[in-house]
Amino acid sequence: MHIHILGICGTFMGGIAVIARKAGHKVTGCDTSVYPPMSTQLESQGIELIEGFNPEQTNLSPDVYVIGNVVSRGNPLMEEILSRNLHYISGPQWLSENVLQDKWVLAVAGTHGKTTTSSMLAWILEYAGMKPGFLIGGIPENFSVSARLESDSPFFVIEADEYDTAFFDKRSKFVHVRPKTAILNNLEFDHADIFCDLAAIMQQFHHFVRLIPGNGLIVTNGREESLQQVLAKGCWTPVEKIGVEDGWQAEVLTNDKVEISFKGKAQGILKWELIGEHNRMNALAALAAAHHAGVTIKTGVEALAQFKNVKRRMELCGVVNGITLYDDFAHHPTAIQTTLEGLRNKVNDARIIAVLEPRSNTMKMGTWKDSLAGSLKLANLVFCYTANQEWGVQGALQPLGTSVVSSDNLDQLVSEITLAARPGDHVLIMSNGGFGGIHKKLLKSLGESRQS
Repeated sequence: MHIHILGICGTFMGGIAVIARKAGHKVTGCDTSVYPPMSTQLESQGIELIEGFNPEQTNLSPDVYVIGNVVSRGNPLMEEILSRNLHYISGPQWLSENVLQDKWVLAVAGTHGKTTTSSMLAWILEYAGMKPGFLIGGIPENFSVSARLESDSPFFVIEADEYDTAFFDKRSKFVHVRPKTAILNNLEFDHADIFCDLAAIMQQFHHFVRLIPGNGLIVTNGREESLQQVLAKGCWTPVEKIGVEDGWQAEVLTNDKVEISFKGKAQGILKWELIGEHNRMNALAALAAAHHAGVTIKTGVEALAQFKNVKRRMELCGVVNGITLYDDFAHHPTAIQTTLEGLRNKVNDARIIAVLEPRSNTMKMGTWKDSLAGSLKLANLVFCYTANQEWGVQGALQPLGTSVVSSDNLDQLVSEITLAARPGDHVLIMSNGGFGGIHKKLLKSLGESRQS
């Protein structure tokens, strides 16, 4: 079968492309604003990428068009597909019908931590010899690809996203995955472009809960009131909680040692290098879910000790003249704050320079303008890229005073950061996009400034 994927460079659709290729299908696809790591992953898989949505792509005559949720009415290729009554389907539905039907699906849902937790879970199962298939919204360093199909394994790990499925299917993506094991990491308001309030998102999460069988398991954040409300609407599945006394807990022993316990009974000592309470919660969720699939906690802890994290999650970009640069995907105030908390605990009193691109749809709408400054308070200096922002980001950051520099010119921002940075600083770059290649530009600029 030949499938042509519209919006192929999104993390979810790119993963579908890799899986479809592995299943023996011919795969082509199109998108705009292509950037790594997804573009390089697709190219390495021998998948042909076409720039743009030219209607002439119908000349490829695929058997089916798989439509990503980036595609809307008015898209020239989609309009041609509709006008000619060609066969199309959403990405989540294609995956459900062609890959997940006979699998033990382990799904990770939540506002934050889906990618990291999915990566941890997939790695634990891999370490245990269970060879899971997976589709993750990032590239785990332990695997080097975001998606994999293992036809001989019954297990499949998927990052279960609450964003809508397609322009013709406004249900959340995760209603298509029908898991046996489900993680509910947390639940906050997000995606203001499609949800009017938190209650609307909670309703989608309850649709998800209603699909989990009675012989399955829900692993939920016991500290999150919104998730407790979701489950109170109706739950037909056993529940295990993380982060609370009557569930799974992680007690910090030293900077790199954590004791794992379940209902007060010690299960093992995790020795690892990841930082932050959010990562400890992610680890608990992954351990509990893997345990449901048959992995001992001892094996799970051993696996996490060798976990290498995910690209663009506190990923080290380089060190130049004593200045350390990190890349992180954080784009929600909670994620920004928890990422900074983790880095602060790691570097103690060293200066942190936060570099932010408010790029997500919700961020562009100004939904979080009242909480943005507070999420950045642990940084010593903040540099914000303000191109395409119409809601007054400078005003939102005013509470931070003189520690903030904003600019709508990327090269100027790089120059300002270069002038401000000094040996011993830690520069944390945060964006859910390519950020105009600022990482390489800044590394180069910092190197050149010390040579002059």
